[in-house]
Amino acid sequence: MYSRMCGAPPDSLLRSFIYKEAAKARSFKPLCFLPDTFHSHAGALIMVNRPIGKSLLALLAVGAFSPLALAAETPVLNTGSTAWMITAAVLVLFMCLPGLALFYGGLVRAKNMLSLFTQCFGIAGLVGVLWIIYGYSMVVDTSNMVEGEVTFNSFVGGLSRVFLAGMTPDSLVGEIPEGVFVTFQMTFAIITPALIAGAFAERMKFSAALLFMAIWFTLVYAPVAHMVWGGAGALMHNWGVLDFAGGTAVHINAGVAALAACLVLGKRKGYQNTPMPAHNLSLTMAGAAMLWVGWFGFNIGSGGGLSGTSGIVMLNTQVGACAGILGWMFTEWFKVGKPSALGLASGALAGLVGITPACAYVGVGGALAIGLLCGVFCYLSVTVLKKRLGYDDSLDVFGLHGVGGMIGAVLTGVFCLPSMGGLVPDVSMGAQVIAQIKGVLFTTVYCFVVSWGILKLVNALIGLRAHESVEEMGLDLAEHNERAYNH
Repeated sequence: MYSRMCGAPPDSLLRSFIYKEAAKARSFKPLCFLPDTFHSHAGALIMVNRPIGKSLLALLAVGAFSPLALAAETPVLNTGSTAWMITAAVLVLFMCLPGLALFYGGLVRAKNMLSLFTQCFGIAGLVGVLWIIYGYSMVVDTSNMVEGEVTFNSFVGGLSRVFLAGMTPDSLVGEIPEGVFVTFQMTFAIITPALIAGAFAERMKFSAALLFMAIWFTLVYAPVAHMVWGGAGALMHNWGVLDFAGGTAVHINAGVAALAACLVLGKRKGYQNTPMPAHNLSLTMAGAAMLWVGWFGFNIGSGGGLSGTSGIVMLNTQVGACAGILGWMFTEWFKVGKPSALGLASGALAGLVGITPACAYVGVGGALAIGLLCGVFCYLSVTVLKKRLGYDDSLDVFGLHGVGGMIGAVLTGVFCLPSMGGLVPDVSMGAQVIAQIKGVLFTTVYCFVVSWGILKLVNALIGLRAHESVEEMGLDLAEHNERAYNH
């Protein structure tokens, strides 16, 4: 199974793994409603690679080989988990539409307000269709993957599930209908490229944005999501990288692509010489609140259902956001003498980004530390680093999502240890931090290089940047012949 579906308690995860292995030993395929792609929980695979997991496996193996044990593990629809996952999918879509669109739209000048909405809606439509055609297969298909070995399919899934081949109304992923699972994963695929739009706000053509997103989804998002969550044999699974809900696959991916877009596009006309204030911070604050609420679906839903893990994920998500607010607020207060409304909203998002990869692996103390540090360092990245490097990231996508994702990913390796209040047994801090850093570095380099190449290609084909006269007029009227406001 797609390895984010690891929210079940460890005992059920282990039973799931034993069931699969027992079925292999008996040389028959267990009664399941999905292809072999989905038969195992990655959390169990991680567990049995550790001494405690191997011991438990040996103790339980005899019972697992009995026909009754096999029958007991036949997937059964869980209506409670299904209802929750439907809700979680809606919450993640709500994060993008209208949450992200409002958050971004309020930050740009009034003449470009609608352009952010059209980009978010356009990306949702485009990526949603591509997800059904081939994206889902590229992410979840585990054909030709072998745990511990690096093959071509360690980097990207196969095409056996194009157009959702093999899915029926009775297909289950774990305890939920596959259709619900497909939709939930689709919302992640939609919001990730939508995040990038904030970096090139007010200056990229709508047609160029759509073409870039289509290619980026295919060459960057789908492969990285597979590498992180593809289960046994996927690159980052082999490395032991921990990313529960998308610190690497979503936030670092989007943040680094945003940085590449800033550098290739160049600065907005008049940047640093002409005031470019946010035209409606009330909309931005409302959008940030929607993102915060939706994030519970984002993180808790990544467990694939409801279990004891869901409670700690929920609590850590909330604590991360609260600590992020304090980290950003007090740093800004210290540096400029007063906190800002935008700073409070940005701090909450920084904390949420940071806790995303760690939410199921750390204790509350770890969530507090990660949120606080992300609030501080994300503030410094958008106020100090951005000025020193001189790039124009219109809405600070790299500073929030790129930097916050990197910090959260690395600190997951620190605070996941039981000695630090974490929930992952039998790991050493050094080994886990190294694994996390490897994941961060690989994602950063791969995403930046490929994103840069895609941007250059799109620029050569149709041109990336709107004409100066269009920038002056505003993208709303020039590209869509509409205005956000009639006054």
